[in-house]
Formats: sequence, C-alpha cells, structure tokens
Amino acid sequence: MFEVLVYVYENYWRGDACPELPLLGRKLSAVGFEAEEIEQALSWLEGLNLAATGLPAETSTTSDAALAPASDSLRIWSVAEQDHLGAECLSFVSFLTSAGVLPASLREIVLDRAMAAPGQPVALDDLKIIILMVYWRFGEEPDALVLDELCDDTQARIAH
Repeated sequence: MFEVLVYVYENYWRGDACPELPLLGRKLSAVGFEAEEIEQALSWLEGLNLAATGLPAETSTTSDAALAPASDSLRIWSVAEQDHLGAECLSFVSFLTSAGVLPASLREIVLDRAMAAPGQPVALDDLKIIILMVYWRFGEEPDALVLDELCDDTQARIAH
C-alpha cells in the first residue's frame, strides 16, 4: 500500500490535482500495481479525504470549531494507539507537534490515518509517508528541514 501512496505523492503535486479515486485506481492498475495494493491505498485515501472534509477548521460553525484541539493541549495516547503505533512513531509525532510543524488538527488526521494503516507497530518510515500524504492532501509543503527529515533515509546517517 505504501508504495502506491508514494507513487501518488510523487506524481500528483497536490491532493486536489489527484484524479477521483476510481480513475486513480485505473491509472495505478495501468502502471502495474497489484489490485490488492491499489484497493488498500484507495480505501486509505478515501479515509484521508473524509478526515480532511471533516476538519473543523474548514467549517464555520462555532460548535465544530470548539471540537478542534487547542494548540497547547496535551495529547494522551490511547492503549490502542500505543500498541498500533509503537513508541518510535508516537515519539516522532510528539517531536513534530512540539516543534510546531505539525498542528494539532493535522496531528489528529495523521493519527487517524496511521491507525488505519497495516502493520503493528507501524514502521517509522510508513508513518513518515502518512505525514507527507496528510500535508499533500491539504496542499501544504512542510518546512524544508521537516521535509528533509520525512524523506531522508535515517539508516544511512552517520553520527557526528
């Protein structure tokens, strides 16, 4: 599934430039991805679209705005999130949030989509793809240093 998501990210510069999911599925099939991978990715992308349209910041009602997490709120991880995401992924999300590069509202969408991802615990590299896809869906490009952190292969790094 993540190979398909990376392909979509690399070939459609913004979420709104991506074709409708049925057409995207046909294009992915024509490129050579397996049907099961395509189905998983399309289902995941559909969930991302639903999460994005339900984002309180996009609505104008006061009651919806009251549901948005405050920027200074403390996020408590549920047992299910701890089990599914693992300490490494949760630490990375906390790092991005505390650094101010992942707003609370986007953090919640990242967590929702990470919980919908296969694998237990979710691999950090897969979480980075999820974060990139959330930024992509909203047409935002993360800060250059954050983008480097999300795209860089940390396995090849040499400690100074």
